[in-house]
Amino acid sequence: MTQFTFYRNIPAMQQLEEKISHLTRTVEDLSDVVARQETMLTMLNRRVQLLMEREAERESRADQFVMGDRPPPHY
Repeated sequence: MTQFTFYRNIPAMQQLEEKISHLTRTVEDLSDVVARQETMLTMLNRRVQLLMEREAERESRADQFVMGDRPPPHY
C-alpha cells in the first residue's frame, strides 16, 4: 500500500506534482515562522540581558548602603 491516494480521473504524476507543490508551500511557510521566531528570540534575549545588567547594577548600589540607615521595607 502506498502513502498516496490516486484518484481515477487525475493522472498519478499530476497528483504527485500537486502534493509536492503543497508540501513545498508548507515548508516555506514554516521557514518563515522559524525566521520570525528567531528574530523574536534574539530581541527577547537582548532584553533579558539588559534587565539582568540593570538589576546587577541596582544590587551593587544597594550594597553601598548600611541597612540601618534606611527604614524597613514595610514602612
